[in-house]
Amino acid sequence: MPRSVEQSPRAWARLRVDVNRALRRGAWYPVVRLSRDQVVLEVMREQVALPRRLFKTTVTQPIRWTVVPCPADATHVPSDWGTRYLVCPACQGRAPVRGFPLDLSCPGCHRVFAIGWDEHYLKHR
Repeated sequence: MPRSVEQSPRAWARLRVDVNRALRRGAWYPVVRLSRDQVVLEVMREQVALPRRLFKTTVTQPIRWTVVPCPADATHVPSDWGTRYLVCPACQGRAPVRGFPLDLSCPGCHRVFAIGWDEHYLKHR
């Protein structure tokens, strides 16, 4: 039986596989409902239902930038950003990254977050 966010602690989800589902790779989205097979996310004030197997979920609010290897089918990512970019845990904004800084201020929401260099997001293990 699906649980709503009102009945359980707030949760977040992000893609854990490199698929094009019209979501920003590396972005955490609020979870509206979870079931065994499906997750319903709040995306730009709309509810979007997708297969749960595609997502990593957490009940702890994300507080670190996600380092995203630039996907081959990425759109609207400047070519001079190179092979990776960052995604803000608060506003889903993207930012370029040079070197290996420990933290970064988001150009969108202006909040400062540490960078999750140890996460290896979307890398095969």
